[in-house]
Amino acid sequence: MSELTVGVRELKARLSEYLRHVKSGQTVVITERGVPVGRIVPESKDLDARMQELVKAGVLSWSGKKVKPREPVAVNRSDKLISDIVVEMRR
Repeated sequence: MSELTVGVRELKARLSEYLRHVKSGQTVVITERGVPVGRIVPESKDLDARMQELVKAGVLSWSGKKVKPREPVAVNRSDKLISDIVVEMRR
């Protein structure tokens, strides 16, 4: 979602209004003399709640059970990092 920018004095004067914006999902950037000094961000939901929202939206199908870890498709046995190998392959 979007960000709102507000000075400290304005935030103090209209805190309830800005908290309503945060509750609706917006981030509020707090500035002091035009310089950002902090943020008020919406509280994130726990993983189960987010998964249930995705299920309700039809984006995901999930039984609610814990997912079993899979075996890796490949194992890197060289001294190089995987990220270095990927960069080489892209060249």
